[in-house]
Amino acid sequence: MRPPHHDWRSKPAEPLYERTPDRRGLLMLRDPDPVLDAVRRRFDRRRVLVVGDVMLDRYIWGRVRRISPEAPIPVLQLERETEVPGGAANVARNLAGLGMTVELAGATGDDSARVSLLRALTAEGIDPDALLIVGDRGTTTKSRVIGNHQQMLRIDDESTASLSDGDQERLLAAVIPRLRGLGALVLSDYAKGVLTPVLCAELIGRAKALGIPVLVDPKGRDFRRYAGATLITPNRAELAGATGVALDDHPGLLSAAVQMRADLGLAAMVLTLSEQGLALIDETGTALIPAMAKEVFDVSGAGDTVIAAFAAGLAVGLGFPDTAHLANLAAGVVVGRVGTAVIGTDDLLATISTEQALGQAAKVCDLANLADQVRRWQATGERVVFTNGCFDLLHVGHVTYLERARRQGQRLVVGLNTDRSVRELKGPDRPVISEDDRARVVAALAVVDAVVLFDEPTPLTLIETLRPDVLVKGADYREDEVVGARQIRAWGGQVVLIPLVPERSTTAIIRRLGADDGTSRG
Repeated sequence: MRPPHHDWRSKPAEPLYERTPDRRGLLMLRDPDPVLDAVRRRFDRRRVLVVGDVMLDRYIWGRVRRISPEAPIPVLQLERETEVPGGAANVARNLAGLGMTVELAGATGDDSARVSLLRALTAEGIDPDALLIVGDRGTTTKSRVIGNHQQMLRIDDESTASLSDGDQERLLAAVIPRLRGLGALVLSDYAKGVLTPVLCAELIGRAKALGIPVLVDPKGRDFRRYAGATLITPNRAELAGATGVALDDHPGLLSAAVQMRADLGLAAMVLTLSEQGLALIDETGTALIPAMAKEVFDVSGAGDTVIAAFAAGLAVGLGFPDTAHLANLAAGVVVGRVGTAVIGTDDLLATISTEQALGQAAKVCDLANLADQVRRWQATGERVVFTNGCFDLLHVGHVTYLERARRQGQRLVVGLNTDRSVRELKGPDRPVISEDDRARVVAALAVVDAVVLFDEPTPLTLIETLRPDVLVKGADYREDEVVGARQIRAWGGQVVLIPLVPERSTTAIIRRLGADDGTSRG
């Protein structure tokens, strides 16, 4: 029976915010620029130390075309065999793929699997000097049989006995001098006996004293050994085993995660949900981020990719929400591959670009949901800028104007005239582009954070509802002519008039097109 103060089910879950178009902080990276910059810089090649259960993953590949006459089992026609580092070593491989400077510590046997492991690690630029030989154990080896690109069987050759006191002291002696100057410390626990409670407590304590983030991929029924870590990343089965909550009780698991994070003194917990994505639990609440993978072929190693992406992001100072999103995108790549796959910077850049493109439509909001989003932005100290216009036939004058508007704060909201209101302003032949298309085109601009349509003659209702910090109009207006100027000054906001690019207008473009084809337009 678990002691009462470790009953992870004792409190209800904090609110679960589903990822929806009106809550863009969960739908897309909050600010993609620093994240993209970090990935392109290969996370500044920060040093990361991985400590844990290393293993060798062997793959036996082939084709299955018939059933054996000896027994009702498939017959594999062998095609090839491959070996890759696994377990904690796979975390190290993912970190190396992201450009980090990686060191790996753990225990192996003195055998041929160790030789293969060291050769592979060295080839990938991973420092294996802290991998100790422990005489009474072999190197953990997992052999997977893959037929027709599907895993059919796994054979494990391993020891799960805890390291002796002497071997723990040897490992600590190898690890402790490597802590100073780290961007992150990762404890990768596969329950093979390396990460004992004593060793975990010592490493977490020393790393915290140096201001180093400590990330743990946990195992076992007692997570108390990870108390004080920055972040742990259990999957659903691991959390169920550690808390006693049923595996299929999704709300119960989230409640348990909230309670466990508080009890263990963690800054955050990430519950990985395989093809469903992941849940981030921190002091602000619980956020569910659905997976991006189109098709899941193999989830083996996905947890390694998640914790590696988190370590890379935290090592360069990215916050939990964007780092969680980065980890989720990375996992979505590797589960779409067969075998223990690793993530690379090119993979991440491609998938971030895809998500940003898919997320443009989410910037087009209704007024009620946008008002909630503006309040959230302002609650975090961000200045919200508002401007409005027709933006028909988007041109360089529009783009320059919006870029200058965005410089007045951290978020830019664009009020867009509906087709009906454009006709009232510009005449029956306008707009050239429909309101839905105009909204999507404006939303595609990186400087724009949200677009909202309005049908009234002026955007005054939008301004009074959103209460932005800055109201921007073109310098062809005087301040006393700007709709909403009086209201925004009343609540302490600012009105900014921005010079327009000369000789750039939609009307001029239409006039020129009409002259070119011998017709005229109003």
